[in-house]
Amino acid sequence: MAKTMPTDAVHRRAKELDALDAILPFDRRDQLAVLLTDDDVATLKHLSGEGMGDNTLRALASDLGYLEAWCQLATGTPLPWPAPESLLLKFVAHHLWDPAKRAEDANHGMPVEVESGLRSQRLLRADGPHAPETVRRRLTSWSILTRWRGLTGAFDGPSLKSALRLAVRASARPRQRKSKKAVTGDVLAKLLDACAGERLVDLRDCALLLLAFASGGRRRSEVAGLRFEDLTDEDPVLADPSIPDSPPLPCLAIRLGRTKTTTSEDDEHVLLIGRPVTVLKRWLEEAGIKGGPVFRRIDQWGNIDRRPLTPQSVNLILKGRCKQVGLDPTSFSAHGLRSGYLTESANRGIPLPEAMQQSLHKSVTQAARYYNDAERKNGRAARLMV
Repeated sequence: MAKTMPTDAVHRRAKELDALDAILPFDRRDQLAVLLTDDDVATLKHLSGEGMGDNTLRALASDLGYLEAWCQLATGTPLPWPAPESLLLKFVAHHLWDPAKRAEDANHGMPVEVESGLRSQRLLRADGPHAPETVRRRLTSWSILTRWRGLTGAFDGPSLKSALRLAVRASARPRQRKSKKAVTGDVLAKLLDACAGERLVDLRDCALLLLAFASGGRRRSEVAGLRFEDLTDEDPVLADPSIPDSPPLPCLAIRLGRTKTTTSEDDEHVLLIGRPVTVLKRWLEEAGIKGGPVFRRIDQWGNIDRRPLTPQSVNLILKGRCKQVGLDPTSFSAHGLRSGYLTESANRGIPLPEAMQQSLHKSVTQAARYYNDAERKNGRAARLMV
């Protein structure tokens, strides 16, 4: 059974988590107040004070909440610190298993009562074994939180490494893309058509989609965290640099600060040129935004909140616009803007290094996947029997 907590203890933790309201969504904060212990909340507040990135801290909080709930259901006790090796192995066994063996043996994999308990708390949605990347990420979060408590765990032990390797092979779960389909230029055009109205929400969504795509396929956390102070006007640039008399286009520099692969000291920035700049400036003017978050919540009456959109809101905006134009929302996510930018760059013959300057991909291997897919579809090798 899931653990029950005295109401006053839950309320106390909820108030303490209010200090992290810029990081944790409101509804998620209340859920974590029930799942986490006092020591867990203290650890998260300490990490926040140490300057840990918002995205990392948000992921740690989410993983910690899941681990506490899983441990309570699987063992009947709160998560121990440090975790014994047997508990780490149990975690792997519950999340990575062989579907064929599960069909023959109901005790293989996650026990039914544990699974139903996690589903009732809306912590488990996937059917079948977990994605190996998710299991590895949660183990990494577990290890990080253990170290921050000044403890040593068995995360580097040979037994866990061997069990994880064998379990990944047994689960036979294919790697899933973060977005089933890329938001390429033709898809983006349809989404922008859906934002052609004059309502503030239309102006915001149009500016958001254009900026996220044209600035190199920005991650949803980067879009949600963008601030007015991060925008700097640059001198206009020529529409075609090879033609001196071509019309000038507005140019804007976007400072990204800390991202998934950089720190705030890296001072990474990208350029926005032409229509995206015009649309973004119109949104800022109509919304009266002269400082703070660029993209904000808008209520049903058209009132603009001072608070920024959450990364999840960025995802929901894209899915909502997909549904509006008749596209399957389950096939697209905000990450499709990132993969779509590189796919579109490949389709237009833009060299990979040039595209990576805008997307800020650190891994050539990762970025080249989109180029390889485009080259295969446009090449002759797969057309021998056409």
